[in-house]
Amino acid sequence: MSEKVTETVQQLMEPIVLEMNLELVDIEYLKEGSSWFLRVYVDKDGGIDIEDCGVVSEKLSEKLDDLDPIPHNYFLEVSSPGAERPLKKKEDIARAIGKNINVKTYEPIEGTKTFEGTLISFDNETLVIQVTIKTKKKEVSIPYEKVAKARLAISFS
Repeated sequence: MSEKVTETVQQLMEPIVLEMNLELVDIEYLKEGSSWFLRVYVDKDGGIDIEDCGVVSEKLSEKLDDLDPIPHNYFLEVSSPGAERPLKKKEDIARAIGKNINVKTYEPIEGTKTFEGTLISFDNETLVIQVTIKTKKKEVSIPYEKVAKARLAISFS
């Protein structure tokens, strides 16, 4: 059911993000405790503000009320993906070249499944990340199909 809800919400969001010149980053529909949450993450160049989130929430609420695809009570949250936004699509990864990212892989590469460092390049098939191990910098190549999750990462160095 969760997948069907997120697919429906994605379709409902398409005209909203087009009209407002936003990017739909992610949709989550999940149960926390006894409550259900529908979370929609949107962004735009320069970032979004609370007003943008409010407008998206109103527009999406109207569409959800008309279609009524969720048979029980839930909380709708519209927000920014934050500083450590997920990199879900190839386009997201390509835009992150030169930035610090965190990547988790499905299987170990060079003995590990988690990498954090600067994304040096991405050719739609392989990510090259410069990581620091102890005090040495090293480039690691990660095939795109082995990426389980990727996100921007804040660097405190």
